[in-house]
Amino acid sequence: MAGTVAACTASPSPASRTRTGATSESAVVKWTLIAIALLFIVLVLILPLVTVFTQAFRKGAEVFIASIVDPEALSAIRLTLVTAAVAVPLNTVFGIAAAWAIAKFSFRGKQFLITLIDLPFAISPVISGLIFVLLFGAQGWFGPFFIDRGIPIIFALPGIVLATIFVTFPFVARELIPLMQAQGNQEEEAAVSLGASAWTLFWRVTLPNVKWGLLYGIILCNARAMGEFGAVSVVSGHIRGETNTIPLHVEILYNEYQFAASFAVASLLVLLALLTLVVKSIVEWKHHQAAAAGLSGQAKLPGGNE
Repeated sequence: MAGTVAACTASPSPASRTRTGATSESAVVKWTLIAIALLFIVLVLILPLVTVFTQAFRKGAEVFIASIVDPEALSAIRLTLVTAAVAVPLNTVFGIAAAWAIAKFSFRGKQFLITLIDLPFAISPVISGLIFVLLFGAQGWFGPFFIDRGIPIIFALPGIVLATIFVTFPFVARELIPLMQAQGNQEEEAAVSLGASAWTLFWRVTLPNVKWGLLYGIILCNARAMGEFGAVSVVSGHIRGETNTIPLHVEILYNEYQFAASFAVASLLVLLALLTLVVKSIVEWKHHQAAAAGLSGQAKLPGGNE
């Protein structure tokens, strides 16, 4: 009997043998994979970033600063910020409403609504810009109505905002929908049974549970709004100092062989991307910390694992 017990103790289970075989590789394979990954990161990510800043400062800091404070560059920066300031809050409201409706309620056409939300991912940004031109251009369906009332849409700020909203509105919704679906409706049902109103239910139960996912979606939405090129290029008209965003201004400078100036302005987008990655990493870390704290609290409850 003792020998049998010892044999059972010494022999690893088939599952443990499988896990060991699946995760243990030779040092050559391990370091080869690491080297390939690092090489790919250097070629695709690090070198382009270094090139941008190297070219931006190639003619000195004075040229770099002059390119940034140029009136046309400042106009492009201002237009980009205004566009993001309008598009991101609107997409946030839409994303929360759409995610709440899809995850918390059952209704006919839910799958069709999800398909519509994913539509900007399937359509080229240039095509989406052309759609707005056909709708709100001088010869479009609704263009003459707005033009007669002195409200230009295409080749003006409203068209740029509309195009940006279209290409960015899936980000918040698509981040919140699976998160809300995974959480279920138990907490909301409990709050309703205790007499909570719809507004209280949203602010005290639903929103706190999805705050980190919401912030993550807003970060992605803002990054795409500031960096959008295709759709904005079609509806902007490339009017210097008026309808050029930062990406469009960079293109104009590069086409005019003002390479140092174009890379200087492009470095602003690079800094924005790096800042977005930092904030994204912080949000993900906070989200994981909150999830781990929640699991720890559940384990310590009566009847838990501890």
